[in-house]
Amino acid sequence: MESKSIALEHDEDVVVARGEVRTIAAALGFTLLDQTRLATVASELARNVVKYARAGRLIAQPTDSPHGRRGLRLIFEDTGPGIPDIAAAMRDGYSTSKGLGKGLPGSRRLVDEFDIQSAPGRGTKITVVRWL
Repeated sequence: MESKSIALEHDEDVVVARGEVRTIAAALGFTLLDQTRLATVASELARNVVKYARAGRLIAQPTDSPHGRRGLRLIFEDTGPGIPDIAAAMRDGYSTSKGLGKGLPGSRRLVDEFDIQSAPGRGTKITVVRWL
């Protein structure tokens, strides 16, 4: 199965990203629960791209570990304003937009690996992996 790149520019793209991730996860053999976890992460992180950066992309990559485990890697990247305080953004309840502050920390809890790279004025790249 090949990687898939999805443009994230409009609210409709968030719905597309969620559906594509669910479809890929199902094809890889993830359980219904894990498909839902991955779709939720895709929805939350894609929404952040659209909301804060206005544009970016999601790359969904079926992946294998060095030990032969199969998984799905999701990369969300943008060239938006970046995150000035990653530690604060990763705390439950922290929000810059009067939301619940569950997006980043909640997403981190739903995956096996979570990496965030960001700098003010340079954009953000979040990479997550869920293993079968």
